Amino acid sequence: EGDPPLGRAKDFVTKDGYPIELNTMPGWAGSSWYFFRYMDANNTTQFASTEALDYWQNVDLYIGGTEHATGHLLYSRFWNKFLFDLGYVKEDEVFKKLVNQGMIQGESAFVYRIEGTQNFISKSLIGKALDEDEIVALKKTEAYKIHGEELFGLVSSKKDENPLTGINKKLKVNSLHSDVSFVNKSNELMLQDFRYWREDYREIKYILQDRETGKVTFDEVDGVYVVGRETEKMSKSKYNVVNPDDIVNEYGADTLRMYEMFLGPIEQAKPWSTNGIDGVYKFLRKFWRLFYNEAGEFTISDEKASDEEFKILHTAIKKISDDIEKFSLNTSVSNFMICVNELTSRKCNKRDILSPLVSLIAPFAPHLAEEFYAELEEGNNSVCYSSWPVLDEKYLKEDAFEYPIMINGKMRTKIKFGLDMPQSDIQKEVLANTVVQKWLEGKDPKKLIVVPKKIINVVI
Repeated sequence: EGDPPLGRAKDFVTKDGYPIELNTMPGWAGSSWYFFRYMDANNTTQFASTEALDYWQNVDLYIGGTEHATGHLLYSRFWNKFLFDLGYVKEDEVFKKLVNQGMIQGESAFVYRIEGTQNFISKSLIGKALDEDEIVALKKTEAYKIHGEELFGLVSSKKDENPLTGINKKLKVNSLHSDVSFVNKSNELMLQDFRYWREDYREIKYILQDRETGKVTFDEVDGVYVVGRETEKMSKSKYNVVNPDDIVNEYGADTLRMYEMFLGPIEQAKPWSTNGIDGVYKFLRKFWRLFYNEAGEFTISDEKASDEEFKILHTAIKKISDDIEKFSLNTSVSNFMICVNELTSRKCNKRDILSPLVSLIAPFAPHLAEEFYAELEEGNNSVCYSSWPVLDEKYLKEDAFEYPIMINGKMRTKIKFGLDMPQSDIQKEVLANTVVQKWLEGKDPKKLIVVPKKIINVVI
């Protein structure tokens, strides 16, 4: 009720006379302990009851970026300790575990301008010697008229020398960001879009290099302009922000979601690159084809799956369940790809395999999983209510091992033997093998070494 503390301050205005915000608490305090309200949202007399606090206790997991470390995380701990000292909460520390996810970085695009001129130069010219025709063309440019022979200082072959300033230090080249939307997947600049992006770019002349021929041209419009690239923080000021709506429109939300996981370990900073998103998109299409035939008809078989197919499924259940516990989401996506490739090679469309696989992939690709779950008619509810697949270790037990057969240190063949097979029997079968006999040429081996579940070495 009433004004906040700053409301009593006199002349609390900007230098231009505009009033300054008086209520500073929501940003610092309100956002730092709001999670208690989730414990007892309808309580009108307390932020949370004793019963609710006893039940929920502290937060199991806090996931936040490093930029939150001195904001939400620090202040949340401060306020929790303050409430703990007053006896309002039960736990001294509000978060049991902290995971800082890495920042998604942007791939900035640069063009380079010769200082004092209206010319841009392609980064692909750096370190490239010009032939006679190119020199003739270069002399016709405005840059040459202003700087003359100094322009040749741009070409530098010295590794440690800045190639943009070159041999002649009087000549400087400034790098300017280009909006990444003007650059295609081959790092080629959409020249017309770039020219009219800002008014001061419209009359600029360009030193261009043809991507296929390598020839340098100086036409103001024609030719291919190759930009420079650098990984930086994704920011509007650097013109390297990728609009997720554009990615969703082209590839779908599940592709975007899985690709972000696939970029690398959750704790590390990762550069965004649209070039790699195609691989995840193709994987999801391959996953889709397990359920639909070439005519686009949903086809599912109730035939019992083979032990080999169950082994593929339960290998994925084990690996992905372990990966999730370790927050290793990028390797989870890799394991999904391995699983789908193996099922595709066996043309598996059996309910015993695909139904649990849908529940397994639901946290990663929820939209596709929801569609498949509805088609499978497993229940009236969402896939979110389905049970997590249960691992059956019996399908992961190996009863045989395929040994590489090394002859004098070089692998010549492979032979599969049962794990319970005596070594004496293994040695007899190895010596009887036609490939081994070919290399023995009727001689007895000097040694035959069997390393269980690893290798068999025949020394002649």
